[in-house]
Amino acid sequence: MPTSIVIDANVFVSGLRSQDGASRALLRAALVGEIEPLFGNALWLEYRDLLTRPVWATGATPAEREQVLAALAKKGRWVTIYFGWRPNLPDEADNHLIELAVAGGAEAIITHNLRDVGRGELRFGRLRILTPAQFLETRR
Repeated sequence: MPTSIVIDANVFVSGLRSQDGASRALLRAALVGEIEPLFGNALWLEYRDLLTRPVWATGATPAEREQVLAALAKKGRWVTIYFGWRPNLPDEADNHLIELAVAGGAEAIITHNLRDVGRGELRFGRLRILTPAQFLETRR
């Protein structure tokens, strides 16, 4: 069974914008079923919103971005969140990542924002907060 993880939107964007790098490798691993991305309402809406923003000077075309998101949806698992762990993180907008990870039994949240996501007031056992490179290194 593949490792379940939460892929923060900043990693999703980074993976689509670059041809190489850890974020792209993480998306590839999800697309081939080596890892299982978890999705919840808030994260899914954030992904969808980012597809329409003008942050895409380089990288994938709009059609390619839609294809990647559709493929991720097929490889991932939708999680219903029944309990909110708030307040917890310094940035309220990031709390949904913790809630999704806890509800889905994720091994890790993969983010480029370690400073905020990793500074929660509450600790959740084995849940790790890692960059894409750190996560990929643990899998070697």
